[in-house]
Amino acid sequence: MVNRRYFIFGTTLVGLNFFTQAVSNAQQAVKKTQSGETLHNISSYRYQKWENHFKSITDGAILSDTKSKCLHFWNGKENIYKIYPTSVPLTPELTRTGYTKVIRKVVGPDWRPTESMRKRDPQLPKYMPAGPDNPLGTHALYLSWPNFRIHGTSDTRKIGRQSSSGCIGLYNEHIEELFNYVKIGTPVRLI
Repeated sequence: MVNRRYFIFGTTLVGLNFFTQAVSNAQQAVKKTQSGETLHNISSYRYQKWENHFKSITDGAILSDTKSKCLHFWNGKENIYKIYPTSVPLTPELTRTGYTKVIRKVVGPDWRPTESMRKRDPQLPKYMPAGPDNPLGTHALYLSWPNFRIHGTSDTRKIGRQSSSGCIGLYNEHIEELFNYVKIGTPVRLI
C-alpha cells in the first residue's frame, strides 16, 4: 500500500521536475545578438486611429506603418478595418513617407528592377514576367509615386522585416484580400 504523504510528495516532485524542464526547454520569444539587435522577424505593433491620418475613410484609406511593419486598411462605408503584417524598405534612404494614392491595380504584375536596384545587385534580371518567382507576388497596387507599390511576395520570409527597395510587401493572400477592397484613388499614407 502506498503511503499518502509519499504519494503527494512524489507527485509534487514529478510536477516540479516537469515544470522546470519545460521552462528550461522554452524558446526565447526574441533572439538577440550580444549588442541587442533582433535576429529574426518581429513586429512592434502600434495601434493607429484613422482620424490621426485621414479626413475621411468613407471610400477606404491605407496606412502603412514602417516602424511596426504593418498596414492598416479602413473602409467606413462597409465598416471594414484590417491589419496586415508587411515587409518594409531596407534603409531610411529607401523609405518614402507621406501621402500618395492608388493609381493602378494589377493581377499578376510583371517586374522591372530599377537602375539603382540593379546597381546594388547586378544579378537581378532586367525583366521578370508574372509568375511564382516574381518578387511582386500575385497582385500589386501601384501608387502615384513612381516605382512604389504595395504588393505580394514570392518570398514570405521577407514579411516582418526590412527587406524591400522601397515597396510595401504583404503575403499573397493578404494582398489579394486588400486588392479586392481597394479602389483606384484610395488614399495611402506611409509613416
